[in-house]
Amino acid sequence: MNRAWERNSMGSHVVISARKPPAHGFGHRALAVFIGAAFLLLALRIWVIEPLWVSSSSMEPTVREGSIVLLYRHGDPVQGSLVAFHNPAGTDTVLKRVVAVGGQTVAIEDARLYIDGKAVPEPFVDHSRIDGTYFGPVTVPDGHVFVLGDNRAESIDSREFGPLPREAVEATLAWPPMP
Repeated sequence: MNRAWERNSMGSHVVISARKPPAHGFGHRALAVFIGAAFLLLALRIWVIEPLWVSSSSMEPTVREGSIVLLYRHGDPVQGSLVAFHNPAGTDTVLKRVVAVGGQTVAIEDARLYIDGKAVPEPFVDHSRIDGTYFGPVTVPDGHVFVLGDNRAESIDSREFGPLPREAVEATLAWPPMP
């Protein structure tokens, strides 16, 4: 406690004011919590989670153009997962679905996807828009993934630029969760 002293007429010291120091406890704690939370969010953003604005219709109807998704930087690109990578045909980051991994054979026959000769159910693909489409067969090299957009008629994907090296995959979709 800070005190101001003064001599009275009798020569004694008397307290003329007694001030409490400002209460720093709550203010400093709140500031420390705020700084800690900001640091945690920044660390998550830099090393774990990344937002991505979807700038094309190549993943519709699963992910709409203009949507914002959250990507997990440490996810493993497995068959069926949505992954983000730098577009080999451009400069932007794109989102596509992994349909095959190293060692598998990919083919599209009359708009239907076949992996290792077996038809793959794809309820998220509008097959009527890509009727009459044929591709492959192509065997995916080890250490690579084959990616396709769900909107096959509007997607530039592994049919154009080939299988993607696994190390080119920067992140997997964290949110929204896919069925």
